Amino acid sequence: MNLTGKIELLAPAKNADIGIIAINHGADAVYIGAPQFSARAAAGNSIEDIARLVTYAHRYYTRVYVALNTILTETELTETEKLIVQLYEAGVDALIIQDMGILELNLPPISLHASTQCDNRTLEKVLFLEKCGFDQVVLARELSLQQIKTISENTHVALECFIHGALCVSYSGQCYASEALKGRSANRGVCAQICRLPFDLQDADGQLLIERKHLLSLKDFDASAHLQALVNAGVSSFKIEGRLKDADYVKNITAFYRQQLDAVLEKSPYSKSSSGNLRFFFEPNPQKTFNRGTDDYFLTKRKQNLVSMDTPKSIGEPIGKLKAVTSNYLIIENAEKLHNGDGLCCLDKTGEWIGFRSNRVENSKIFPLRVPPLLATDVMIYRNFDTEFCSLVTRTTSERKIRISIAIHDTANGFSLCATDEDGNNVQKEVICEKVAANNIEKAIETFRSQFSKLGNTIFELSDFQLETDKIWFVPVSQIAEWRRDLTATLENMRQNNYSSPKREWQPTYHPFPEKKIAYNGNIFNCKAQQFYRQHGVESMDPAFETTHQKDVPIMHTKYCVKYNLGWCPKQQEPLTNIKEPLFLVTGTHKLRLHFDCKHCEMFVFNVTE
Repeated sequence: MNLTGKIELLAPAKNADIGIIAINHGADAVYIGAPQFSARAAAGNSIEDIARLVTYAHRYYTRVYVALNTILTETELTETEKLIVQLYEAGVDALIIQDMGILELNLPPISLHASTQCDNRTLEKVLFLEKCGFDQVVLARELSLQQIKTISENTHVALECFIHGALCVSYSGQCYASEALKGRSANRGVCAQICRLPFDLQDADGQLLIERKHLLSLKDFDASAHLQALVNAGVSSFKIEGRLKDADYVKNITAFYRQQLDAVLEKSPYSKSSSGNLRFFFEPNPQKTFNRGTDDYFLTKRKQNLVSMDTPKSIGEPIGKLKAVTSNYLIIENAEKLHNGDGLCCLDKTGEWIGFRSNRVENSKIFPLRVPPLLATDVMIYRNFDTEFCSLVTRTTSERKIRISIAIHDTANGFSLCATDEDGNNVQKEVICEKVAANNIEKAIETFRSQFSKLGNTIFELSDFQLETDKIWFVPVSQIAEWRRDLTATLENMRQNNYSSPKREWQPTYHPFPEKKIAYNGNIFNCKAQQFYRQHGVESMDPAFETTHQKDVPIMHTKYCVKYNLGWCPKQQEPLTNIKEPLFLVTGTHKLRLHFDCKHCEMFVFNVTE
C-alpha cells in the first residue's frame, strides 16, 4: 500500500558518474553496487565514489540505495558489518540485501530493502519481510497486476517493481545453473548467464526437435504501457534494470520513463519523490539503445514468444524488409531512416544472426563495407546502432533545476532578501547598505530581476520574483550579484542540512516464517542466517546449493515454459504424440532435463550432464 503519496523512479548506476547522469535525467533514486557483495560483482564501487554520488543526489532530494545482495560466507560477515557502517556514514539511504544473516549483525539505524533475490512472489513472504522491518520489498518480476494489487492491499511496506530491462528466466534467487555448470554463483554475483546460450531441444529418444536456438533467453521487459495500472495496483517504486549498462542507455531509458511517469502523475493524486524541474534536449526512445526485443512478461497474461530465439544480443529497432541483394549494395524498405555508419542485423539463410554496418546510404540502397554472404530477401532488417542518435546522446541532453522564489523587502538599514525553494526550505538574509532612489525606475526593476535570474551555475531556477519595497532603489549590479550568490549558497546548504535519510533501529524479531522447513533454495549460507530462521520458527533447514551442489534438485525454477512458448501446451491443444518426454536442453557437454508442472504452470530444469 502506497502510504506516502510519492512515486519513485529508480535508475541503475554502474558507477557514480552514471548515477549522476541518471539523476540529471530524472531519477528519484539510484541504486549502485557496494565495493563487495553485490549481485553484479563487475559493478562494485568504492566508498568514496558512493559518498560522492550521495552528496550530489541529496541536492535534489534523490535517494541512493546500495546493493549488498549476495549471500555471504562465515568469513565475510565481519567485513560486511564494517562495510555497512561505512555506507551508513557515507549517507546512503538504504541497503538492498538478500542474506537474512545481515539482520543478525550489529547494524546502524539504516533502512533495508529486500532484494528480488529473496524470491518475493507471495503475500505471505512480503508480510514476513514487512514484520522483519524492511522498508521496501522488490517484487518478483513474474507477478501479474492482480497479484501485485493483492499484496499491496494486504501490506503496508513500500513495493518496488521492475519496469524495464533484462529478465532472468528463473525466479530471482532460484537459479543455480551457473553454479552447477560453471562454478559461478548468481547468488554470489558472478552469474555466467547460462540462459543466454543456444540449446538443442531433444526428446527422450534423442530426437532433435529444435537445433541451436536460445530457448531460455527471454526478451527484455517493457512495462511502459502499464505504469498507470501499476500505480493503481499499489507500486511506489518503479525500477529500471541495468547496473552493467553504459551512460547512453541510462540517459535514454531514465529520461523515457521520467516522461512516461510524469504523464501518469499529472492525472493522479501522487507526486514524484524528488525535486527538480527536468528539461530534455533530445527525444528519448527505448528502441535506440540495447534491447533484445521487448515484452510485458506476465503482467497481464501468459503468452507465447517470450524469448528471443535467434540471438541473446541487442536487436534494436525494426527498419524494414530486405528487398534485394547485389554484389555491393542492399535495397531495404524504409532505408531513408538509416544513416551512414548505422549498425544493422538480421537472420541469414542458415538461421544465424549476423550484423553489419551501413558504410553509405543512398536513397533505398545500403552500401556495406562488404555485403554479408547468405543473405535472404524478405527478412526483417533491424538497426541496433543508430549513429545519429548515439551522437546526440553524447552531448548535453538534460537540465535539472529546483524552482525557487525570491522576494526583496525594505528594512531600516537596507534590505531583507528571502529565497524559498519548491520543498519549502526558506532562507532570509539581512543586508545593510546605503539606499539611493533610482533615477530610472524601469531599468532598476529590470536589473534586480535579471540579476536574480542568473542562476545558471547553480542547481536553481527562478520561478517567481517579487520586489516589495516602498521605493525603487538603485543598487549596483555587482552588489546584487554578490547577494544572489550568498543567498543561493545558503539555500543549497540548508537543503543539504534539512535532508533526512530514512532511519530504522534494528531489533530482533520472532514472528513465524511461512514455512517450517527450508530447502537448499532458501540460500542459507552462514550461521547468522541459520540463527535468523531458527528464531523465526524454522525447524529444519538445508544449506545453500553453493555449499553442497545437491544432486537431483532443480537448478532453475521458472514461470516461463518452453512447451507453452512453442505452442505445445497440453492445456491448449492435444498432447503431441510424436514426442516422447522428458525433454532435454543440450548445449556443448551439458544436458538439462525439463520437468513441467502443468498444474501450477511452472517449469523446473535439472542438470543431468554425464
